[in-house]
Amino acid sequence: MIPMTLQEVAEVVGGRVDGDPGLVVDAPAYVDSRTPVPGGLFVAVAGEHVDGHDYVDGAHAVLGSRATGVPSVLVDDPVTALGVLARHVLDTVHPTVLALTGSQGKTGTKDYLAQVLAAAGPTVATLGNHNNEIGVPLTVLRADATTSYLVVEMGARGLGHIGYLCGIAPPDVAAVLNVGTAHVGEFGSREAIALAKGEIVEALTPDGTAVLNSDDELTTAMVTRTAATPLTFGRHGDIGWRDLELDDLGRPSFELGHAGEWHAVRLTQSGAHQVANAAAAAAMALAVGLPLGLVTDALTGAQPTSRWRMELTERPDGLVVVNDAYNANPASMVAAIEALVAIGRHRTRRTVAVLGEMKELGEGAPAAHREVGRAAAEAGVDVLLVVGEAAGGIAEGARDTQGWRGEAFLTAGRAEAMAWVRENVAAPDVVLVKASRGAALEAIAEGLLEGEVTTR
Repeated sequence: MIPMTLQEVAEVVGGRVDGDPGLVVDAPAYVDSRTPVPGGLFVAVAGEHVDGHDYVDGAHAVLGSRATGVPSVLVDDPVTALGVLARHVLDTVHPTVLALTGSQGKTGTKDYLAQVLAAAGPTVATLGNHNNEIGVPLTVLRADATTSYLVVEMGARGLGHIGYLCGIAPPDVAAVLNVGTAHVGEFGSREAIALAKGEIVEALTPDGTAVLNSDDELTTAMVTRTAATPLTFGRHGDIGWRDLELDDLGRPSFELGHAGEWHAVRLTQSGAHQVANAAAAAAMALAVGLPLGLVTDALTGAQPTSRWRMELTERPDGLVVVNDAYNANPASMVAAIEALVAIGRHRTRRTVAVLGEMKELGEGAPAAHREVGRAAAEAGVDVLLVVGEAAGGIAEGARDTQGWRGEAFLTAGRAEAMAWVRENVAAPDVVLVKASRGAALEAIAEGLLEGEVTTR
């Protein structure tokens, strides 16, 4: 955040000051009152169940809609004002903005890209999945005069959402990673999702670069929606890969290439699906002029920075737990299952998939869960532990798969599932835990890892 007085903030957002107009805000904005930021700006959002104005204790200054006794800038809508303030800061510091969206892989790609760009200059990137109308401006407001690159993850819950976010952070480089079925219950179809995701490339100027997935037909079709220069990634994209191998923990090694130049990469996260994330990050970095050798070196050195995303831990007794419980959709479920089986195959271990509900799939949810179960059976998962009746289709799909020799168990919820894994899982098994965020299955992964562990 660039230093601003409350009076300056008020002038930018069209508000009025309650308190000392000369008070300086020189630290980032935030919305979580449990972790006040010294010198920062607390954004008091009045939600359906919680009103941030009731939690201003410890705040240095507040952006809100009513007086609280803490020095404040008062506006009609703090969320809208937050976006206006973020755009002002962006226009003041002028970082290179790289924005990305997609049905899956956003956070993994964002984390890779942030570490690649950091090798070339000061970089600010989205924390976690702060990718909505609050998270995007909070990300922008972490930038200051020293920031060279700003990496912004953007999500969509409907048409116009990404367009609005691009108004806050207009991209110089914009990437669409894929168009899947995540949130299809809200959008109605993949085509509707593509219409919303494509708003990110429509926001580019002719001087920008549109990074598109050559392996996804709905993504490549977006080239007609932008005047920017297209740059593709994928098996046969402008940025591609070859000679992919997985080690005993499912970590990919491969060569990444562009324009006839190839460099070796070895990723530290498990799963062949990480390769596409790395390639997308590489394409975005190349679009702002970074050399391929620097990009591949940075990818090889990149470490996981977001929790519960293919987070691999090995207990002292040898049990391997893959905690991918942050979120789930059909494509990411299958990718995680394939990674689990790859680890089990290399280590000749029993594979156990603890899977829960995939939310926001609409009327197609039952069929999608059964398809994940079939995919798990066809991949050769040894044991499926399904958590909750809403995910029961996973067990059904696996049991109905001809030739599968594994076992599927359905539990009522986390408590029953936790009791099952404590009694039935041990070294040298490999356990995957995955579901949508609302299922909170990270508790099961963490329960398996209680006590001293070794992380690899």
